[in-house]
Amino acid sequence: MDINLARTFLAVAESGSFIAAAERLHLTQTAVSARIRTLEMELDRVLFIRNKAGARLTPAGERFKRYAETLVQIWERARQHVSLPADKADKITLGGELSVWHPLLADWLIWMRLECPDIAVRAEVDAATRLVERVEEGTLDLAVVYSPPQRSGLVCELLMEEKLVQVTSSPDGSVDPTSYIFVDWGNAFQANHQAAIPELSSPATSISLGPLALTFLLSVGGSGYFRIGTAQPFVDDGRLHRVRGAPEFSYSTHAVYAAGRADETLARVREGLRLAASGREKPGLSTVVESRKRLSKRSTAPR
Repeated sequence: MDINLARTFLAVAESGSFIAAAERLHLTQTAVSARIRTLEMELDRVLFIRNKAGARLTPAGERFKRYAETLVQIWERARQHVSLPADKADKITLGGELSVWHPLLADWLIWMRLECPDIAVRAEVDAATRLVERVEEGTLDLAVVYSPPQRSGLVCELLMEEKLVQVTSSPDGSVDPTSYIFVDWGNAFQANHQAAIPELSSPATSISLGPLALTFLLSVGGSGYFRIGTAQPFVDDGRLHRVRGAPEFSYSTHAVYAAGRADETLARVREGLRLAASGREKPGLSTVVESRKRLSKRSTAPR
Protein backbone atom coordinates (compact mmCIF):
# COMPACT_ATOMS: atom_id res chain seq x y z
CA MET A 1 0.00 0.00 0.00
CA ASP A 2 1.17 3.54 -0.79
CA ILE A 3 2.16 5.12 2.53
CA ASN A 4 0.69 8.44 1.33
CA LEU A 5 -2.75 6.83 1.38
CA ALA A 6 -2.36 6.13 5.09
CA ARG A 7 -1.10 9.68 5.72
CA THR A 8 -4.09 11.12 3.87
CA PHE A 9 -6.51 8.87 5.73
CA LEU A 10 -5.11 10.03 9.09
CA ALA A 11 -5.25 13.69 8.07
CA VAL A 12 -8.95 13.38 7.21
CA ALA A 13 -9.68 11.35 10.34
CA GLU A 14 -8.02 13.88 12.66
CA SER A 15 -9.39 17.02 11.02
CA GLY A 16 -12.85 15.62 10.26
CA SER A 17 -12.79 17.35 6.91
CA PHE A 18 -11.51 16.66 3.41
CA ILE A 19 -10.94 20.40 2.92
CA ALA A 20 -8.91 20.77 6.14
CA ALA A 21 -6.89 17.64 5.28
CA ALA A 22 -6.11 19.06 1.84
CA GLU A 23 -4.83 22.29 3.39
CA ARG A 24 -2.75 20.38 5.92
CA LEU A 25 -1.19 18.15 3.24
CA HIS A 26 -0.83 20.95 0.66
CA LEU A 27 -2.99 19.06 -1.80
CA THR A 28 -6.20 19.81 -3.68
CA GLN A 29 -9.45 18.49 -2.27
CA THR A 30 -9.80 16.42 -5.43
CA ALA A 31 -6.44 14.73 -4.78
CA VAL A 32 -7.43 13.93 -1.19
CA SER A 33 -10.76 12.46 -2.33
CA ALA A 34 -9.00 10.36 -4.97
CA ARG A 35 -6.57 8.94 -2.41
CA ILE A 36 -9.38 8.00 -0.03
CA ARG A 37 -11.32 6.35 -2.85
CA THR A 38 -8.23 4.33 -3.79
CA LEU A 39 -7.74 3.26 -0.18
CA GLU A 40 -11.41 2.26 0.17
CA MET A 41 -11.15 0.20 -3.02
CA GLU A 42 -8.02 -1.57 -1.73
CA LEU A 43 -9.70 -2.36 1.58
CA ASP A 44 -13.11 -3.00 0.01
CA ARG A 45 -14.71 -0.93 2.76
CA VAL A 46 -16.16 2.56 3.11
CA LEU A 47 -13.98 4.43 5.60
CA PHE A 48 -15.77 7.80 5.91
CA ILE A 49 -19.32 9.04 6.03
CA ARG A 50 -19.36 12.35 4.17
CA ASN A 51 -21.93 15.06 4.86
CA LYS A 52 -22.22 18.84 5.03
CA ALA A 53 -20.60 18.86 8.47
CA GLY A 54 -17.46 17.14 7.16
CA ALA A 55 -16.37 13.51 7.37
CA ARG A 56 -16.53 10.98 10.18
CA LEU A 57 -15.14 7.49 10.41
CA THR A 58 -17.26 4.44 9.75
CA PRO A 59 -16.78 1.40 12.03
CA ALA A 60 -14.36 0.03 9.40
CA GLY A 61 -12.52 3.36 9.42
CA GLU A 62 -12.23 3.27 13.21
CA ARG A 63 -10.70 -0.22 13.00
CA PHE A 64 -8.26 0.81 10.29
CA LYS A 65 -7.07 3.97 12.10
CA ARG A 66 -4.70 2.28 14.53
CA TYR A 67 -3.17 0.24 11.72
CA ALA A 68 -2.68 3.38 9.63
CA GLU A 69 -0.90 5.06 12.56
CA THR A 70 1.37 2.04 12.98
CA LEU A 71 2.11 1.87 9.24
CA VAL A 72 3.20 5.51 9.08
CA GLN A 73 5.27 5.28 12.25
CA ILE A 74 7.06 2.12 11.12
CA TRP A 75 7.76 3.62 7.71
CA GLU A 76 9.27 6.77 9.22
CA ARG A 77 11.40 4.73 11.61
CA ALA A 78 12.62 2.54 8.74
CA ARG A 79 13.37 5.52 6.50
CA GLN A 80 15.35 7.26 9.23
CA HIS A 81 17.23 4.10 10.22
CA VAL A 82 18.32 3.32 6.68
CA SER A 83 19.75 6.83 6.23
CA LEU A 84 21.75 6.81 9.49
CA PRO A 85 25.43 7.85 9.44
CA ALA A 86 27.80 4.92 9.82
CA ASP A 87 28.73 5.81 13.42
CA LYS A 88 25.12 6.09 14.66
CA ALA A 89 22.94 3.27 15.97
CA ASP A 90 19.62 5.12 15.86
CA LYS A 91 17.99 8.49 15.22
CA ILE A 92 15.48 10.65 17.06
CA THR A 93 13.44 13.52 15.64
CA LEU A 94 12.22 15.94 18.29
CA GLY A 95 10.25 19.15 17.93
CA GLY A 96 9.50 21.87 20.43
CA GLU A 97 7.68 25.15 20.71
CA LEU A 98 10.01 28.13 20.38
CA SER A 99 9.69 29.16 24.01
CA VAL A 100 10.79 25.75 25.38
CA TRP A 101 14.13 25.71 23.58
CA HIS A 102 16.02 27.94 25.98
CA PRO A 103 17.15 26.56 28.29
CA LEU A 104 15.18 23.28 28.51
CA LEU A 105 15.79 21.77 25.07
CA ALA A 106 19.18 23.45 24.69
CA ASP A 107 20.28 21.57 27.83
CA TRP A 108 18.73 18.39 26.45
CA LEU A 109 20.75 18.70 23.22
CA ILE A 110 23.95 19.01 25.26
CA TRP A 111 22.99 15.95 27.31
CA MET A 112 22.29 13.96 24.16
CA ARG A 113 25.65 14.85 22.60
CA LEU A 114 27.58 13.73 25.67
CA GLU A 115 25.48 10.86 27.03
CA CYS A 116 24.04 9.39 23.80
CA PRO A 117 26.66 10.00 21.09
CA ASP A 118 25.40 6.94 19.17
CA ILE A 119 22.00 8.58 18.52
CA ALA A 120 21.59 11.01 15.62
CA VAL A 121 19.33 13.97 16.46
CA ARG A 122 17.09 16.13 14.32
CA ALA A 123 15.64 19.09 16.23
CA GLU A 124 12.81 21.28 14.93
CA VAL A 125 10.75 24.29 16.01
CA ASP A 126 7.03 24.66 15.24
CA ALA A 127 3.65 25.55 16.72
CA ALA A 128 2.26 23.16 19.32
CA THR A 129 -0.71 22.05 17.23
CA ARG A 130 1.44 21.19 14.24
CA LEU A 131 4.00 19.37 16.39
CA VAL A 132 1.32 17.15 17.93
CA GLU A 133 -0.13 16.49 14.46
CA ARG A 134 3.29 15.36 13.26
CA VAL A 135 3.66 12.96 16.18
CA GLU A 136 0.30 11.51 15.15
CA GLU A 137 1.47 11.27 11.55
CA GLY A 138 4.68 9.54 12.59
CA THR A 139 6.96 12.18 11.04
CA LEU A 140 8.08 13.29 14.51
CA ASP A 141 9.16 10.95 17.30
CA LEU A 142 8.45 13.29 20.16
CA ALA A 143 7.17 16.84 20.76
CA VAL A 144 7.80 19.08 23.76
CA VAL A 145 4.97 21.55 24.20
CA TYR A 146 3.00 23.50 26.77
CA SER A 147 -0.54 22.30 27.56
CA PRO A 148 -0.86 19.90 24.60
CA PRO A 149 -4.26 19.00 23.17
CA GLN A 150 -5.43 15.56 24.24
CA ARG A 151 -5.43 13.08 21.35
CA SER A 152 -6.18 9.37 21.29
CA GLY A 153 -3.13 7.20 20.69
CA LEU A 154 -0.72 9.72 22.21
CA VAL A 155 0.98 9.86 25.61
CA CYS A 156 1.37 13.27 27.28
CA GLU A 157 4.12 12.90 29.87
CA LEU A 158 4.51 15.77 32.34
CA LEU A 159 8.07 17.07 32.35
CA MET A 160 7.74 20.19 34.43
CA GLU A 161 5.04 22.09 36.27
CA GLU A 162 5.81 25.78 36.17
CA LYS A 163 3.98 28.95 37.17
CA LEU A 164 3.28 32.12 35.25
CA VAL A 165 3.72 35.09 37.58
CA GLN A 166 3.10 38.78 37.12
CA VAL A 167 6.18 41.00 37.34
CA THR A 168 6.68 44.72 36.89
CA SER A 169 9.56 47.12 36.39
CA SER A 170 8.10 49.50 39.01
CA PRO A 171 10.13 49.33 42.25
CA ASP A 172 6.96 49.63 44.34
CA GLY A 173 5.45 46.61 42.61
CA SER A 174 2.58 48.56 41.09
CA VAL A 175 0.97 47.92 37.70
CA ASP A 176 0.21 50.70 35.22
CA PRO A 177 -2.53 49.41 32.86
CA THR A 178 -1.26 51.68 30.08
CA SER A 179 2.12 49.89 30.03
CA TYR A 180 0.83 46.36 30.64
CA ILE A 181 2.11 43.76 28.17
CA PHE A 182 -0.20 40.86 27.44
CA VAL A 183 1.87 37.76 26.69
CA ASP A 184 -0.09 35.10 24.82
CA TRP A 185 0.59 31.85 26.67
CA GLY A 186 -2.20 29.95 24.92
CA ASN A 187 -5.96 29.51 25.07
CA ALA A 188 -6.12 28.25 28.66
CA PHE A 189 -4.08 31.21 29.91
CA GLN A 190 -6.23 33.65 27.94
CA ALA A 191 -9.41 32.29 29.51
CA ASN A 192 -7.99 32.28 33.05
CA HIS A 193 -6.47 35.74 32.60
CA GLN A 194 -9.80 37.14 31.37
CA ALA A 195 -11.64 35.63 34.32
CA ALA A 196 -9.12 36.73 36.98
CA ILE A 197 -8.11 40.20 35.78
CA PRO A 198 -10.50 41.36 33.04
CA GLU A 199 -9.33 44.96 33.44
CA LEU A 200 -5.96 43.98 31.92
CA SER A 201 -7.29 41.84 29.07
CA SER A 202 -7.33 44.58 26.40
CA PRO A 203 -3.83 46.11 26.62
CA ALA A 204 -2.12 48.35 24.10
CA THR A 205 0.67 45.79 23.62
CA SER A 206 0.25 42.05 23.03
CA ILE A 207 3.15 39.73 22.21
CA SER A 208 2.90 36.03 21.40
CA LEU A 209 6.50 35.09 22.32
CA GLY A 210 7.59 35.17 25.95
CA PRO A 211 11.34 35.87 25.44
CA LEU A 212 10.55 38.76 23.08
CA ALA A 213 8.03 40.20 25.54
CA LEU A 214 10.56 39.98 28.40
CA THR A 215 13.24 41.76 26.35
CA PHE A 216 10.71 44.47 25.49
CA LEU A 217 9.65 44.88 29.13
CA LEU A 218 13.25 45.15 30.35
CA SER A 219 13.95 47.78 27.70
CA VAL A 220 10.92 50.08 28.01
CA GLY A 221 9.36 49.10 31.36
CA GLY A 222 5.91 47.83 32.20
CA SER A 223 4.48 44.61 33.54
CA GLY A 224 3.27 41.22 32.34
CA TYR A 225 3.11 37.49 33.00
CA PHE A 226 6.20 35.33 32.58
CA ARG A 227 7.48 31.90 33.57
CA ILE A 228 8.81 32.11 37.10
CA GLY A 229 12.06 30.36 36.19
CA THR A 230 12.76 32.97 33.51
CA ALA A 231 11.68 36.01 35.52
CA GLN A 232 13.28 35.11 38.87
CA PRO A 233 16.89 36.06 37.97
CA PHE A 234 15.69 39.56 37.07
CA VAL A 235 13.70 39.75 40.30
CA ASP A 236 16.80 38.68 42.24
CA ASP A 237 18.94 41.43 40.73
CA GLY A 238 16.27 44.09 41.28
CA ARG A 239 15.42 44.80 37.66
CA LEU A 240 11.94 43.34 38.05
CA HIS A 241 9.55 42.99 40.99
CA ARG A 242 6.74 40.56 41.78
CA VAL A 243 3.28 42.11 41.81
CA ARG A 244 1.80 41.46 45.24
CA GLY A 245 -1.52 39.70 45.31
CA ALA A 246 -1.51 39.01 41.57
CA PRO A 247 -2.99 35.62 40.59
CA GLU A 248 -0.62 32.92 39.42
CA PHE A 249 -1.34 30.49 36.59
CA SER A 250 -0.12 26.95 36.02
CA TYR A 251 1.94 26.33 32.90
CA SER A 252 3.04 22.73 32.42
CA THR A 253 5.47 21.30 29.89
CA HIS A 254 4.80 17.87 28.38
CA ALA A 255 6.58 15.35 26.20
CA VAL A 256 4.15 13.94 23.62
CA TYR A 257 4.81 10.64 21.83
CA ALA A 258 2.93 7.70 20.34
CA ALA A 259 1.36 5.36 22.88
CA GLY A 260 2.69 2.26 21.10
CA ARG A 261 6.28 3.49 21.09
CA ALA A 262 8.36 1.76 23.77
CA ASP A 263 11.92 1.35 22.46
CA GLU A 264 15.23 1.98 24.21
CA THR A 265 16.06 5.08 22.16
CA LEU A 266 12.87 6.87 23.17
CA ALA A 267 13.45 5.86 26.81
CA ARG A 268 16.93 7.43 26.75
CA VAL A 269 15.57 10.61 25.16
CA ARG A 270 12.86 10.90 27.80
CA GLU A 271 15.46 10.40 30.53
CA GLY A 272 17.46 13.31 29.15
CA LEU A 273 14.36 15.51 29.00
CA ARG A 274 13.51 14.73 32.62
CA LEU A 275 17.06 15.57 33.71
CA ALA A 276 17.02 18.81 31.72
CA ALA A 277 13.68 19.76 33.28
CA SER A 278 14.83 19.02 36.83
CA GLY A 279 18.11 20.83 36.14
CA ARG A 280 16.25 24.08 35.62
CA GLU A 281 15.01 23.88 39.19
CA LYS A 282 18.21 22.48 40.76
CA PRO A 283 21.08 23.56 38.54
CA GLY A 284 23.72 22.76 41.13
CA LEU A 285 22.67 19.11 41.21
CA SER A 286 21.83 18.65 37.55
CA THR A 287 23.51 16.08 35.38
CA VAL A 288 22.73 18.40 32.51
CA VAL A 289 24.78 21.20 34.01
CA GLU A 290 27.66 18.80 34.58
CA SER A 291 27.37 17.79 30.93
CA ARG A 292 27.49 21.44 29.91
CA LYS A 293 30.70 21.91 31.89
CA ARG A 294 32.26 18.85 30.29
CA LEU A 295 31.34 20.09 26.82
CA SER A 296 32.82 23.51 27.62
CA LYS A 297 36.08 21.93 28.74
CA ARG A 298 36.19 19.78 25.64
CA SER A 299 35.65 22.77 23.33
CA THR A 300 38.39 24.86 25.01
CA ALA A 301 40.99 22.09 25.28
CA PRO A 302 44.17 22.65 23.23
CA ARG A 303 44.30 20.77 19.94
